Amino acid sequence: STLTVYRANPDFRDVLWLSVSQSGGSPDLVESALSAHKCGALTVALTNVVPSPLTAASELGIAVLAGPETAVAATKSYTSELLALYLLIDSWAGGGGTTADQIPEYAQQVLDRGDAARIAPHFRAIDRLVLTGRGFSYPAAREAALKLMETSYLAAHAFSSADLMHGPLAMIDAAHPVVAVVSHGAGGAAMVPALQRLAERGAAVTIVGDWTSTPDAAHRIWLPNDVSESLSPVLQILPLQQLAWEMAIARGYDPDAPRGLRKVTETL
Repeated sequence: STLTVYRANPDFRDVLWLSVSQSGGSPDLVESALSAHKCGALTVALTNVVPSPLTAASELGIAVLAGPETAVAATKSYTSELLALYLLIDSWAGGGGTTADQIPEYAQQVLDRGDAARIAPHFRAIDRLVLTGRGFSYPAAREAALKLMETSYLAAHAFSSADLMHGPLAMIDAAHPVVAVVSHGAGGAAMVPALQRLAERGAAVTIVGDWTSTPDAAHRIWLPNDVSESLSPVLQILPLQQLAWEMAIARGYDPDAPRGLRKVTETL
């Protein structure tokens, strides 16, 4: 940001500044949006809570309108903001949003399957988990790791599958499971060598997504295969959110109220 640590004032003329926030209340985002505007940027706020300090500080606003987010570890607002961002970018490209028409139906199917409830008992006693993805799937691995750290208090590490091969692979063994988010597309295909290496190390791998071109896995979580790779993160995160919820409950924690956390994180 332009007004947090280094107090820089770059030239932001002809720059779009897009701020994404559930609450729209974090001071660092508000101050950054104000500073970016002063530096010449067009500022847009995408928030779930409207009105909010962030929307007031921005020139334009997009309301996600997912309803009140009661959990500290935000879930529905995260997926809703992903979809809103996809629709925004699709609109820029001249689309009409129709590529996302099946998402509500598919999301319900993914949630109703309950694959995470079947897998969670296998993870109940672990103290470390590695998650990996590539391309569009990498952010889903990162977000899932965050949710697992917040709700189950375990060390959850997320890596691009390419980065995983450059050193972190050394910590993988049969005692520490891996969750691999594998898209139907170029990103998923690029993960195959990493999945083969994980199999060689005896890792218990859970595949979320594309099963067709991957080695044998300890567990598999189904996702529809006819969703574009750029839209798939909206669905990929759903069973991983369920996994975080199931694990927290199994370990005796309250997933809606993680210790030491507040609804709005005030950093600057």
